[in-house]
Amino acid sequence: MANPHPHVYLGDRIVAADAATVGVASSAVLYGLSVYTVFPVHVDGAARTAFRLDDHFRRLEESCKIIGIDRFAAEWDFERFRATVVELIAVNAPREDVFVRATVHVVESIPGTRVRGCAIQVSMFVYDAVPIVPQDGMRLKSSPWRRIPDNAIPSRAKVNGAYVNSVLAKQDAIDSGYDDCVFLDGNGHVCELSAANIFLVRNGTLITPDVSCDILDGINRRTVLTLAAEDGIPVVERTVDLTELYIADEVFVTGTSAGAAPVVEVDGRVVANGVPGPISQGLRKRHYAALRTDSVHGWVTDLSAAR
Repeated sequence: MANPHPHVYLGDRIVAADAATVGVASSAVLYGLSVYTVFPVHVDGAARTAFRLDDHFRRLEESCKIIGIDRFAAEWDFERFRATVVELIAVNAPREDVFVRATVHVVESIPGTRVRGCAIQVSMFVYDAVPIVPQDGMRLKSSPWRRIPDNAIPSRAKVNGAYVNSVLAKQDAIDSGYDDCVFLDGNGHVCELSAANIFLVRNGTLITPDVSCDILDGINRRTVLTLAAEDGIPVVERTVDLTELYIADEVFVTGTSAGAAPVVEVDGRVVANGVPGPISQGLRKRHYAALRTDSVHGWVTDLSAAR
């Protein structure tokens, strides 16, 4: 658990965290009608850098477009988004790495179940970069709750209300003594965790469910796929069966709040010898480095220089 830092952006200004409120009659509260993204900010003394900030902004745009929140594109562009992040980080002055959660809320009061033309507010808050899963070896449980399919609530849009699905699945895993869940689709194929993408390694090949498998097209997922290709690791994106996780040589997960975390057990089956493997560990190190310094891909935005 982590508390927001003292200053929050809401309603076109920076306010105290306890003053940043959304109305109880708004669509955001009544229907969970908000979309969001979370990105890391690395702090090194006075230097602050954000990871793949443009991609996170694009994901907000795309989530809004999928759901039909049309006011965001009309009111926000990347330069405004970046300037707001710079201001928020500067006023909070974090001394260690943090996450920033940016959300587009539909704040129209009692509009009924519709979205187009409804008023919005954008919020942003900063909180300590505490991982949401163990970093030294996770234990996963396949969930009895199925992943919401694309033709119900699209997983490629980060919709706040849709995360009730994740809460049900993760709470079941926690209640059963595990760290997190493995979501399956209606046909029993592997999708993702409650809030992270999943990878496995078999015979030196990196395998992950493709983007048509009711998954979030994760930015950290894309990062690891790029790094793997650069390292000459064969990569396959396809449908994955649950039993493939049981006999994998390695399993790991990725996400902003998960990092690149190894998995050592799935449904009571130990993954290989129960020790994180060389491919996942190598990609974990490269991912960690990419979050902080990147001179090749253009993934890092210098927030101090962006003023």
